Amino acid sequence: MRTYQDIDSFKAWTKEEQNQFALAVTKGLIMDIVRKANSGHSGGPMSSADFTQILFTEYLNFDPNDAEWFNRDRFVLSAGHESALIYAMLTQIGWMTMDDIKKFRQLHSKTPGHPEVEIYGVEATTGPLGQGFGMAVGMATAESMLRTRISELIDHYTYVVAGDGDFQEPITLGAGSMAGHWGLSRLIVYYDSNNAQISGNVDRSDSTNYAHVFEGFGWHVQEIDGHNHDQIREAIEKAQVVDRPSLIIGTTIMAHGTANMEGDYKTHGAPLPQDEIDETKKKLGLPNETFFLPKEVVSHYQSRFISLSQNVSTWNEGLATACKEKDFKLLWDATVMGQLRDIHYPEFDAGTSLATRKAFGVTLDQFAEQVPSIVGGSADLEPSNYTGNFAETYGDFNRENRSGRNLAFGVREFPMAAAMNGIALHGGLIPFGGTFLVFADYERPALRLGAIQNCRVIHEFTHDSFWVGEDGPTHQPIEHAMALRAIPNFNVFRPADAKETAACFKLAMDQKENPSALLLTRQSVLVLELNMNSIVQGVSKGAYVVFECENPELIFLATGSEVGLAIEVANAMIDKRVQVVSMPCWEIFEKQSNEYKQSLIPNRGVMKISLEAGITMGWDKYIGPSGLSIGLNHFGASAPGMDLAREFGFTADQIEAKIRNHLKKLN
Repeated sequence: MRTYQDIDSFKAWTKEEQNQFALAVTKGLIMDIVRKANSGHSGGPMSSADFTQILFTEYLNFDPNDAEWFNRDRFVLSAGHESALIYAMLTQIGWMTMDDIKKFRQLHSKTPGHPEVEIYGVEATTGPLGQGFGMAVGMATAESMLRTRISELIDHYTYVVAGDGDFQEPITLGAGSMAGHWGLSRLIVYYDSNNAQISGNVDRSDSTNYAHVFEGFGWHVQEIDGHNHDQIREAIEKAQVVDRPSLIIGTTIMAHGTANMEGDYKTHGAPLPQDEIDETKKKLGLPNETFFLPKEVVSHYQSRFISLSQNVSTWNEGLATACKEKDFKLLWDATVMGQLRDIHYPEFDAGTSLATRKAFGVTLDQFAEQVPSIVGGSADLEPSNYTGNFAETYGDFNRENRSGRNLAFGVREFPMAAAMNGIALHGGLIPFGGTFLVFADYERPALRLGAIQNCRVIHEFTHDSFWVGEDGPTHQPIEHAMALRAIPNFNVFRPADAKETAACFKLAMDQKENPSALLLTRQSVLVLELNMNSIVQGVSKGAYVVFECENPELIFLATGSEVGLAIEVANAMIDKRVQVVSMPCWEIFEKQSNEYKQSLIPNRGVMKISLEAGITMGWDKYIGPSGLSIGLNHFGASAPGMDLAREFGFTADQIEAKIRNHLKKLN
C-alpha cells in the first residue's frame, strides 16, 4: 500500500495505486469536514466514495471553467446527507477552497449541511430523501426532449448517487416507474447499498429486492461490489449504452476504510471519534494532520481538464455553426436561452360564463403554440384539468415518441412535482403539471423544495373549493390555498375569471425565480367586463379594483370565483358605497409599494370584507380588527355545488345579510 511518505514518486505509481491513495485522501477530508463541524454524516460518504471518485475522475463530462455549461453531465447527490462527499469532490476539482470545507455547516458558508443548488457545481438541493432521484428523472426527461426536438448537440447523462433511505421513500418508486416507462436511457443511478441507517441496519425495516422491482419498471439493473473499481467502471460503461435507465446496485460497507467502525450504523449521522479518525488515517496511509490534500492528488483529479476543455470547445464550435441556421437559432433562443416573445392572449367575451379550468386549457393551447419550451401534463386528470387537447396536439413523450411535449404522469402527484423541478433545473423548458387542488398535499414536499430552489414551475390545481360538489369533503379543498400561501417564494394565483386566468398563466411564465400555482374553478364563472389590458396590468400588481366607486365605505377583498360573487353583492347594496378588489396573488401584491397597497386597501376609514371559499385564516392582515372575513372554516359535504353554496352561506343574499348584521353589531 502506498502512503503519504511515498508521495514524491506519485507520478510513477500505477493508476490503481493513485486511485486508491486519492480515495484515502477523500475519506480523510470527509472525516475532518464532519469532525470539525461536530455535525454531519461520515459513514455514508465513505461508502459512496469509490463510485463517486471514479465518476468524477474518469467519466463525468463537464467544463472545468464553467459549472453552468449547458451540455454538462448532471450529477445529483440524492443522498443529500452525504454532502461532505460532494464538497470533497468539488474541492479537488478546484470549485471549492479549503476554507469553504472548513466552514462546513456554519452560517453563510458555501458548504451547508445538505447541498444547495446555488453552490457552484451543485445541480439540485437535496436532503429530503427521494426527491433528488425524482428531480434527476426530470433532468433526464428534459435532456431527451431537447435532444430530439432541438439538436443532438444536447447529449449528456444524468448521474445519481442514492442510498437506502432514498429507495424506501415512495417517491423513488413512482419516479422510477415513470423513468422506466419513458425509457430514459441516459439516466444512471448508483444505489449505495450499505445496509445501515440512523436507527440500525436496513434489514430491520426493509427486505425489498430492488433489483427485481426496477427490472419490473423496465430498468437495466446491475449488481456489483461497490468498492471494486473495475466493476464500477464496467457498470458505468454498460449503463451508458443501454436503451433504458440504468440502476447500479453497489454492495458497500458503511464507513468503509475506518480502523474499527466499518459497518457500524452509528457512523451514519455523527462525526467519527477523534481517536478513530487518527487510527483510520494511519490505516489509509495518511499523515496525522487535518485536511490533508497534496497537490499530487489535486492534479490526479484534474488530469482530464485539458481533454474536457477540448470537448467543450468542439461542442461550442458545433453550436456556433448550427446557430447560423435561422430556424435553429430561433428555436434555440426560445428554449435553451429562454427568450420569450411577445405573447398573444386568447379572447374571452365579457358576460359569458366559463370555468377557469377551461380557460386554462384554452390559454395553454394558445401559449404552447407560441412558446415551444412549454411541456407538461396531468396526473391522470386530463379531462378535468383541460390538458387533453394539449396532449392530443403535441403527443405523449415516451419510448416511441421522443418529440412529444405531453407528459402522461399517471397518478403520481409527488413524482410529477419533483420531476417538474428537475426539468426546470435542467433548463430549456417550462414545465406545467395538473391535478386537483386537494391533492396538492401529495405534492407539498416538492412544492417546498421547488420554492427553495427558485424553480420556474407552473402547477395547475383545479377544483379549488367546495364547488367540487358531489365528490364530497375528501375532494373539497378548504385549507389548501392558505397552506400554499404559507410557502415562501411561492406564488399562489387564484384568478377570478377566464381573462385573469390567462394573465396569471403569463405572469407565472415570467416568474423565473418562483414556482407558481394556479387555483382554478370547476364551476363556470362570469367573464369580467374589464378589457384584457386592464386585467393584465392589475394582475401584474397582485391585486386591483374590478368594481369601482368614489370614496368607498366598504371594500370587498375577494379571490377566484368569489370576485364575481362580491360584485353581485356590491350591485345589490345600492345604499352603500362599495368597491371590489380582486386579489389573484397575495405574494405579488406584497411586493408592491406601500403607496399602492394603501391606495387599494387603506388602513383606516373604510370597512373591509374578505370573501374566499376556504378558511379565513390569514385574511386578518388585510381586513383589520373591525373587518369581516367570510369563508369556510370546516370541511365540506357531498351535494350539488349550488346546494352547498346555500348550505354554507355563499349566495349573494346570504353574504349581504352577514355584512349588514356585522355593520349593525359595530354600530
